[in-house]
Amino acid sequence: MPTIFTCTKCGAQAPKWSGRCNECGAWGTMVEEAMPKNPLGPKQHLSSNKPAQLINWHELPSKPIHRYVTGLIEIDRVLGGGLVPGSLILLSGEPGCGKSTLVAQIAQTLDPQLSIIYISGEESAQQVKMRLDRLNYQPQKMTFASETNAETIIATAIKYKPQLLIIDSIQTVYSDEVPSEPGSVNQIKACTIKLLELAKEYNITVILIGHLTKEGIVAGPKTLEHLVDTVIYLENESQHSYSLIRASKNRFGSTNEVGLLEMTGHGFRQLEKTTSLFIQPIQGASGSAISCLIEGSRPFLLEVQALVSKTYFGYPQRKAIGFDSNRLQILTTVLTKQTKINLTDQDVIVSVAGGLKINETALDLAVCAAIASSYYNRPLPDKTLFLGEVGLAGEIRPIGKLEIRLKEALKIGISQVFLPAQAKITSSKMKIKTSNNLLDFFNQVWPKTDK
Repeated sequence: MPTIFTCTKCGAQAPKWSGRCNECGAWGTMVEEAMPKNPLGPKQHLSSNKPAQLINWHELPSKPIHRYVTGLIEIDRVLGGGLVPGSLILLSGEPGCGKSTLVAQIAQTLDPQLSIIYISGEESAQQVKMRLDRLNYQPQKMTFASETNAETIIATAIKYKPQLLIIDSIQTVYSDEVPSEPGSVNQIKACTIKLLELAKEYNITVILIGHLTKEGIVAGPKTLEHLVDTVIYLENESQHSYSLIRASKNRFGSTNEVGLLEMTGHGFRQLEKTTSLFIQPIQGASGSAISCLIEGSRPFLLEVQALVSKTYFGYPQRKAIGFDSNRLQILTTVLTKQTKINLTDQDVIVSVAGGLKINETALDLAVCAAIASSYYNRPLPDKTLFLGEVGLAGEIRPIGKLEIRLKEALKIGISQVFLPAQAKITSSKMKIKTSNNLLDFFNQVWPKTDK
């Protein structure tokens, strides 16, 4: 019977044995495994198992999804309304970003309603108690266990039947059935599958905490994302006081929503009012434009800054912070081709103030306006919003959800907005200016400027 060698740490396979795994570089982890000649087995084995029991859809009653509302508006927004019973949720992020604090706050708001078991393989009971004291959390129905064995954790959950089970973290949990060290790919997959079966069979909501590696990957390769129901990322902006929480996968809600939190000495504080969080424009400064981003159903006003300077190298640089660098290359080429702004010998640097990362094309017009403002060293009009997608021919294309964006802009006193000519606005308290292309747009921004 042919054999194959499998790495017990990363799961990589090789046809022959070697002292070191070629994938992860670990030594002494290649284990010989037997591989059957016919993966399907003999023909008589195809019908040896009992058939599955089929379910008719009309026999199942239609029920609305029941959720445990956490009371934390930003968390409920990302989850789609709250925690779904029997779901498996993965909360991931870089070490030290506040994952344990966040799950403790979720437990705090749910404690009077639900029975909770907190399992930690990284911290002792006293260390967890110190965090709870910092949050002013006096547990009522939450109990604690310092355990890393998956079979023991599952047996404990079956005995006490909690409604919420928190595992901090999945990298520390191991199963006796897998001959590899905790934190390896095989261990993480096996333990997650066991916890998934526990969640579905006993209707227990399970929250797993998973750390990101240096490469920005959850628990090594992304082996958990296809197993769990919901994947949530906690992103900590080190240069700013806020943290972003996003859902990259959600079987019970949208993945477009984003939550804003601020870390304080007493845990995370919700940032519900974000109208002026990312805007601190300097009056009379060139190279600054205001636009509006939509994340799910939530608008964010932000400031786009641009710096244009003559290059001293053979090839002009294009740098972007918080904005797609490939998109910046396209916009600078369009400006050079379709307008009188010659950027072939100019370095262009674009930054989105506040640390947000933008992928929406609705900010194209604001980026072009900021670049032109810096190029001519002329400030843009005050209290003005720029919205529109820019095409390769220099045309300004319409965008969606205009009413939401304009309503948000009114909150900070925006009095004028530049829009595509095809934009459909029912009514607005702002002064609206529309343009078909970039040349028409710049003639309206600076009527007396010779371009």
